[in-house]
Parts: sequence; structure tokens; C-alpha cells
Amino acid sequence: MSARPSRPLRWRPLSPLLLGAGAVLVLASVLGRNPTPLFVALPLLLAPVAAAFVGPRSSPSVRADLSVEGAAAEVNVRGVVAPEPEVDARDLVVELDRPPSLVGDPHPSFDYAKNEIRFRANWTAPEPTITEVDPPRVLWRDAVGLVERETELSSSPVMVARYPPELLRIGAVRLEHTTLLPGETPSRRVGESGEFHGIRLARPEDPPRQINWYASARAGQRLANEYELEKTGDILLILDARPTPLGGSLDARLFAIVRAAAVGLADSFLRVKSRVGLGVFGEFLDVVPLATGRAQRIRIDTALRQAHLSTVTAPAERCAVAVRHHFPPGLTTVVFSSLSDDASDDLSPYLRRRGFPVVVLSPSPLPMIAAASPLRGADEELAARIARLVRRDRIARAWKDSPTIDWDDYWSLGRFVDFVRRPLVRRA
Repeated sequence: MSARPSRPLRWRPLSPLLLGAGAVLVLASVLGRNPTPLFVALPLLLAPVAAAFVGPRSSPSVRADLSVEGAAAEVNVRGVVAPEPEVDARDLVVELDRPPSLVGDPHPSFDYAKNEIRFRANWTAPEPTITEVDPPRVLWRDAVGLVERETELSSSPVMVARYPPELLRIGAVRLEHTTLLPGETPSRRVGESGEFHGIRLARPEDPPRQINWYASARAGQRLANEYELEKTGDILLILDARPTPLGGSLDARLFAIVRAAAVGLADSFLRVKSRVGLGVFGEFLDVVPLATGRAQRIRIDTALRQAHLSTVTAPAERCAVAVRHHFPPGLTTVVFSSLSDDASDDLSPYLRRRGFPVVVLSPSPLPMIAAASPLRGADEELAARIARLVRRDRIARAWKDSPTIDWDDYWSLGRFVDFVRRPLVRRA
């Protein structure tokens, strides 16, 4: 059986200070021919060596359990650090790093006991985000603080996902069923034997028994009942990761918000057994194929955590061709784009030409720009008004190709949820 790997013992800043002071006293004793300083120097020289022998001979094994609590913008991290029985937990030092996307007191509070250490940190997410809280760094340190040794930690990062709460309920929306699941056969008889899913505009091929005559009389147009057995929904999420004239800092913040919203949207639909696909378009299209279940959730979460902004602006037609290659046409498609330049406006029409009904969710950069603006007073108000007019004009032009939602309140997606719940959006 191989020996457990051990981390090297490190001297703390106090140890060289004591050794230096002891050496100075020894030198003074030799030069002054006085043995008295030797009695003072001896404890100073032996203290670091004694501290190294007092501690464990190898890196102690430590288990750390992390959990994340809280809702909306609150991120409450709770943890327990338990060392092996031979090590006193009060000799351990726990260091927990706060992720850059969170704010709050970077120093957690600790409760020490002989067998374990409990700690808690209360942070806040100023914007929707997905990030990871890394396992704490645990060190063994002697009581005086002369030497330390890093422990062998058994733990894994925990994911923090904070997105608008409306996305938790959006999975109840019925989506188009584009392709069959393996082993699934649609019912040949469409009628009362099937499951009722709603009312839609009647098609020429609908039989009279499927027409909802009462609803048609009220609406003034022919409406039909929609029946289908074992219906599942399909949704495709496309993230525009190309650079924009806003600059790297604003692009990164907007992309972080988009990734958080995509996680919430995917989780909500996967929870009701819908199939979800993902595409991240930078220079090329990175794809997570359509699937459902817990494994698909892990794939999408992993892909979104690893997604990053591209440094190259690729043509939108390349994305549309790649999407058509990987996904069947007719999928309900949600495109996340800031619409900050003409290049990002082209993504929606190219996808529609390839047969994908698109709804655009566009995070607005105006709140971020206003917060960082150096202008004050009347100049700031005039600049903000001009920026809002330009933004409204761009959203209006995007509406000509696809329904477009201007997302300016990052913690609310009520307008988007209400819009997606309308049946005509799925058939745009």
C-alpha cells in the first residue's frame, strides 16, 4: 500500500524573525564574551524546531461539506470541516474565497470545536449569475503560529445559480413537439381519447368534431381543441457570445447574466420532462444536443459554466447553418443577445429562414452604462434619454424579424414569461 502524499511543512513569518533574533543574540554573546544572551537565544532558536515536531508528521486528512442556501440575490454558504480523529480541529485554519461575482463580507464566521469547525458566509449576487464556490483551503497551524502544513482536503466545488424567480414556473408552458422520443408512437385518433392541451387556431385539415364551436363563436374565428398523447416539449437556447462595441467588461457582465438566465430556463423545462438543447455561438457553434433528464441538466450546466466570450465576430449565417445541422426545424428557439450592434441583429432572421421560430431575449446594457457614467445632473439625464431612444429604435427594428423582449430589470423576467405563455409565440 502506497504512503499517503504529504504537503511540505512551511515556516510562518514569525519563525524567521525568531531565528534571526536568536542568531543576533548568539553573535552578541560571542563578540561580547558574555554567555547570558545564549540563555535568551536558545528558546528562540529551538521554538520553530519544536513547533515542527509537535504537529502531525504528514498532511492530515480533512473532509469539508459545503452547501448553498438562500433565494433570489441571497447566497448563504454553510460548511463543516472535520479532520481525522488524531487532529484537533482547533489547530486548523480555514480560508474561504468569495467568488468575484458575489459581494459581501469576504471573511466568514467560524464556530470551533474539538472535532469540527462550522463556518458560514452571507453574500449577495448583485446581478443574476452562475458561479462556483471553491472548497475552503484548510491548513494545520501550531498554537504559536510558527509553522503550518496544508491538509489533504476531500471536497468539491458547489454551484451557485441565481436567476429571476419567474423562470421557476415557466416550465409549465406547452412547447411544440417536433420529433418523437425513442419508442414513442403518436395516437392515430385525435379527439376526446387524447389529453387536452389547449385551444389553437383551426387548420384546414381539422375535422369538425375537433372544432371548439363555443370558443369559435366567442372569438369570431375558428378555434380547435388540441389533443395529443404523451406530449413533450422541445426548446432550443442560443447564446450569442460574439464581442460587441460595448467593450470586454460590459460584454462579460451581460454574458454572465445571460448564462444565469439560460440555466434557469433549462432547469425549469427539464423539470417537467421537456427536451432542451443548447448552442453557444462565438466563432463557431458549441452544441449540447436535445435531450431530457438529470444527465442533460448536468451537461447544460457544465457547458454554461465553461462558456466564454469569443474574440472573433463570426457571421450570423454560420450559426444558422450549424443549428440546422444539429437540430430539427420547428423548435421553439430563444436567442439571448444584447442587440448592441448590427451584427447581433442578423442572428434572428437567419434562424427564421432555416425554419426556427425565434423569440429574442435581449439584456439591456443601459443600467450598467448609467451606473458607470461620470455625467451628473442635466447632462446625465439627457445622455440617458438619448440612449433609451436608441435602444427602443433597435428593439423596434428587431421586432420586424422576431418577437423581442427588452430585459432591463435583471431580476425580473415577468414580461418574457407572460409573452412565452401565449400560444401564438410558439407558432410565430
